[in-house]
Amino acid sequence: MSALIERRPGQRHGIPVETTDAAHLAASRRRLDATQRRWLGDSGFDAAPGTFALVPDAAGKLARVLVGVAPADPLAALAGLPCHLPEATYELAAEGVLADTALATLGWALGAYQFTRYRAAKRAPARLIVAAEELARLAPLVEATSRVRDLVNTPTQDMGPEQLGEAIKTLAKAHKAKLRDWVGDELLKANFPTIHAVGRASHRAPRLVELSWGKPDHPRLVIVGKGVCFDTGGLNLKGGEGMRWMKKDMGGAAHAIALAGLVMQANLPVRLTLLVPAVENAVAGNAMRPGEVITTRAGHTVEVDNTDAEGRLILCDALAYAGEQQPALIIDFATLTGAARVALGPDLPALFANDDALADAVLQAGNAVADPLWRLPLWRPYRRMLDSHLADFANSSASRHAGAITAALYLERFVPDGTPWLHLDTYAWNDADRPGRPRGGEAMGLRAVFAFLQERYGH
Repeated sequence: MSALIERRPGQRHGIPVETTDAAHLAASRRRLDATQRRWLGDSGFDAAPGTFALVPDAAGKLARVLVGVAPADPLAALAGLPCHLPEATYELAAEGVLADTALATLGWALGAYQFTRYRAAKRAPARLIVAAEELARLAPLVEATSRVRDLVNTPTQDMGPEQLGEAIKTLAKAHKAKLRDWVGDELLKANFPTIHAVGRASHRAPRLVELSWGKPDHPRLVIVGKGVCFDTGGLNLKGGEGMRWMKKDMGGAAHAIALAGLVMQANLPVRLTLLVPAVENAVAGNAMRPGEVITTRAGHTVEVDNTDAEGRLILCDALAYAGEQQPALIIDFATLTGAARVALGPDLPALFANDDALADAVLQAGNAVADPLWRLPLWRPYRRMLDSHLADFANSSASRHAGAITAALYLERFVPDGTPWLHLDTYAWNDADRPGRPRGGEAMGLRAVFAFLQERYGH
């Protein structure tokens, strides 16, 4: 059910939706007739952000919608309307107060999302007419966001490592990309030992999935996504509350898959590699144990301080493999640490980068598309927190300090010196319903990074 429809020649006009605020409400009232002004006054509409008024004509039919907005937040301005307005076709009135109607239109589409795999939609969304060129630009972003939401919302019974791999295969087929994977003990033969160690206890075989696309003479871009399809914590078992939503621990992979789709759909001039290590962190007799030492693909020995710090273990082999391809840029997405959420809350992904100019460009892109990120430092003195007395270093620290930073510092050791690298520690989840942000899986940082890539590669 698409909430955006293309404007066509000779098409009937939709019901006008006028955005307004307290400062412009008087002007909005002047555009109504006397009866409508009286009705609006009786309704108590004051143009507070998030409120709307249905204005009838003389025959009682819906003639206009007034929507209270905060002009500084265009993405949220219309996001609450698609599932609350009467089912009909609407269009934005030219008299509205929003300067960025494209972001508002995107918000409308994001607010129309419903996850329907296990139950029918509550209703069809209201539809908004948009110009053809705007629809062409927004539709891929809406599709990519829905892809992230659908993948994260799907419970592990239907979104294990195999199913996550199938999602990548479907994407590869759509864009005529090449695909290969290593499954189960093939990971050991191909020297991906940490991916195997994390996933070996599950009855569902761990795997690494690789998608390749683009011309050989274009700059190499590698996108990596953490695909822990369920995280019990392993032998360092999570409590019930901590385990409840761990189906979403493949949110990084969902972002990576969606971003790869955007890159290919936009035909960016890059040689793309997508890498998704997909596992379940389960408990069994052969589970990875605290205190074990693993020799990683990069040759570093790592002491397993905590089996619940498994995401960085599967990512380190993938990042080492990414570095072997001598890329111009590596980007990874991961629902990596609770510490990032403690520091920044649920809405703001943490950005780490080994290049200041690169980080600044991503932050600027995120602000421009209302998909903000916040940079945290790769404070290298904190590497001491990962010291091990018997291996090169440990996978986590006994200290509760700087957890997001130490996790990023761990990953950095597997990125070759001089290779530009971005790491996003994202939540990928909305804890409650808000306009344009339904409860459940969410794309956070996706549009920011794609906007950055469009700017970097000239589209």
